[in-house]
Amino acid sequence: MRALGCELPGLSRKSLGERNYPPGQHGQRARRKSDYGIKLMEKQKLRMNYGLTESQLRRLFEDAKRFRGPTGDKVLELLERRLDNVVFRAGFAPTGIAARQLVRHRHVLLNGKPVNIPSIRVRPGDVVTLTDKAGKIEMVQAALAEPSLARPEWLVWETEGKAIRVSRVPSPDEVPFPVEMPHVVEYYAARL
Repeated sequence: MRALGCELPGLSRKSLGERNYPPGQHGQRARRKSDYGIKLMEKQKLRMNYGLTESQLRRLFEDAKRFRGPTGDKVLELLERRLDNVVFRAGFAPTGIAARQLVRHRHVLLNGKPVNIPSIRVRPGDVVTLTDKAGKIEMVQAALAEPSLARPEWLVWETEGKAIRVSRVPSPDEVPFPVEMPHVVEYYAARL
């Protein structure tokens, strides 16, 4: 987070605090970034926050290009609709990494069926629930008691905080950290 210069809620609950400069011996010196460096930093924000590999993000960008409308907005929508992100944004896990692990260990039910693929895209009307075993995990109980982020409007609580329904497709302005999507689009436009 210090290297990228912004807080990424999906990566860590910690804040930058007093050390809001890049890490390393020369971190406090002012540096000029090239045009390429700025585009790369914006892309890395997405990768790190959502816990994706480069090939996953590249594939997602190619999928977004097939849709009508701005590609950057569609990329953000597809990232927010990932199951692991929905579990994190619902407050079932303290970070995106922990949410991914909950999904991989089959602690999450999608429309009543156990799933273990974090990249599944949820649709409006889908219901995401925790298993009974997951409700007893200490980390999940702590995350439910004190969520990392405010719950977004596109997720609606069902019964007793153990189930959440996707009411609509998320909009790009609901991303919980600052990102300049034109830079990301330009980065991938030169490489695809």
